[in-house]
Amino acid sequence: MSKMKNELKNDPLMPIRHSTEHVMQLVIEKVLGAKKVMGPAIDNGFYGDFDGKITEEDLEKIQSEMEKVIKNDLPISMGKISYEDAKETFKNNKFKLEIIEEVKSRGEEIGVCEIGKKGEEYYDIDICGGPHVESTGKINPKAIKLLSIAGAYWKGDSNKEMLTRVYGTVFFTEEELKKHLDSLEDAKRRDHRKLGRELDLFTFSDAVGSGLPLYTPRGAFIRRTITNFVESVQSELEYTQVWTPQIAKAELFKKSGHYDKYKDDMFRVVSNYSDEEFFLKPMNCPQHAEIYASKPRSYRDLPLRLTDFAMLYRDEKPGELNGLARVRSFSQDDCHVYCREDQVDYEIDMMLKMTKQIMETFGFKYRYRMSIRDPQHPEKYLGDPKVWDKLEKWAEDIMERNGIEYFDGPGEAAFYAPKMDLMATDALGREWQLSTVQIDFVQPERFDLTYTNNEGGKSRPVTIHRAIVGSPERLMMILIEHYAGAFPVWLAPTQVSLIPIGEKHVEYAKGIGTKLKELGIRAVLEDKNETMQVKIRNAQGQKIPYMFIIGDREVENNEVSVRLRSGDNKGSLKLDEITSKIKEIELTKGVDLW
Repeated sequence: MSKMKNELKNDPLMPIRHSTEHVMQLVIEKVLGAKKVMGPAIDNGFYGDFDGKITEEDLEKIQSEMEKVIKNDLPISMGKISYEDAKETFKNNKFKLEIIEEVKSRGEEIGVCEIGKKGEEYYDIDICGGPHVESTGKINPKAIKLLSIAGAYWKGDSNKEMLTRVYGTVFFTEEELKKHLDSLEDAKRRDHRKLGRELDLFTFSDAVGSGLPLYTPRGAFIRRTITNFVESVQSELEYTQVWTPQIAKAELFKKSGHYDKYKDDMFRVVSNYSDEEFFLKPMNCPQHAEIYASKPRSYRDLPLRLTDFAMLYRDEKPGELNGLARVRSFSQDDCHVYCREDQVDYEIDMMLKMTKQIMETFGFKYRYRMSIRDPQHPEKYLGDPKVWDKLEKWAEDIMERNGIEYFDGPGEAAFYAPKMDLMATDALGREWQLSTVQIDFVQPERFDLTYTNNEGGKSRPVTIHRAIVGSPERLMMILIEHYAGAFPVWLAPTQVSLIPIGEKHVEYAKGIGTKLKELGIRAVLEDKNETMQVKIRNAQGQKIPYMFIIGDREVENNEVSVRLRSGDNKGSLKLDEITSKIKEIELTKGVDLW
């Protein structure tokens, strides 16, 4: 299949977005006096960081002034300047001076972008490598929208200056802009943090700590159902689940290489009774390697497939925490397969089939990213470069053989192996990395893992790292927004709301509830002293798939009146008829209610 490289760089909107960001910088410096710091074009627009005060109320004024700059059709040119000239040009901007020193230390030329001509009303120069359009007149002023203001630390470091970040977007046409803004409104409606509160799925507590989610019974049900689903699929294929401690000695992570690479992002644990250094584990692989090494292994014992849902912990920066999208405590549907080299292809083919089944169940479209080394920074990776060449080619061959479309992701590899990363597209068209498969020769060597081969000698196994949904917590966030909280029947914490019209119908509704419980259908009885309309509105607000409305006719005919959360009425049905329908949809994990 074809590979799509440098997609963002080749996006035809990137020159427009990059140029518009420069126009925004020019205007903000001119109108508000805030110093420009940096700002890239991104896949859905652009942003700029500034040293100075900017408020939401300023956005309309900034955008109005940007339109004037654009209509003047000012030339945009690119060039190179010397280190000395760059220092003189940006002598009053400490952030630019820091960037200049970094460019110099890398031995690179200093590129600049100029808008307009020096000495004229509208002029700006900035350090930049492009791409840009030839003039501001190429930007459609009616297709621009400044979106929001946020705080951002310089270089993402909480110990450095807090800057003001301005987000914006631009398209070729007004119609494209309107479509994008509509999708942003839809994203607000689907925001998992908002729906998490409204649907009573999870909460955060300052007393517990930021980035440490607490799952309510409803949220815990969804999380458990996701992990049970994954476990049911992989257990059929002879994957065996293990459970490992959530802390380990520093020596374990030194052996694996994680200590040197990620120590600053790991939680250190102190013992009251010894001087040993412990860490909360950020991944399962080192402990799984110790399980493998716990006894002699033969070639007949392989493959050994170990799965683990134990909790993991990473010390994320406070400013990067974001609901369930970025947390400090999470789990993974983690798996490590220890196998002979001749077994690798079969094992990965089986993993890819499992992944396809699970992605289709959730209704995700997806493609794969081939996460390979950053050729500019070979020092970031462990192992022999020739082995890396072999593994990257091997991963490509696997993708080609399975007919899987993929694109290259230079620099996205793990420090010990390239990755085949699944990128799932949700209902809003956003891509998320979920699954990953990695062929690893480094960890078996670092842990000195061996098995007795068929000639009686010692050979080293291959470790295949695999996750299907990745973190169930993060998947939960994606699913909340993907379904807008309206979970399919098999994932819905409550499947049926029993709504008696009046008090005299409550006993019949209770009897229905008992029968539903016996059938394994999750129901709640709405027996508060409220009107039927309020009960229906509450059930729809909770996005419960089915409402059974019960009045005189239903009691008399031994039926229930079925209403879907969409508002669609299915009329009065016998209980057996509707429950068999619900169980069929649940069993097949269908998305449609009818």
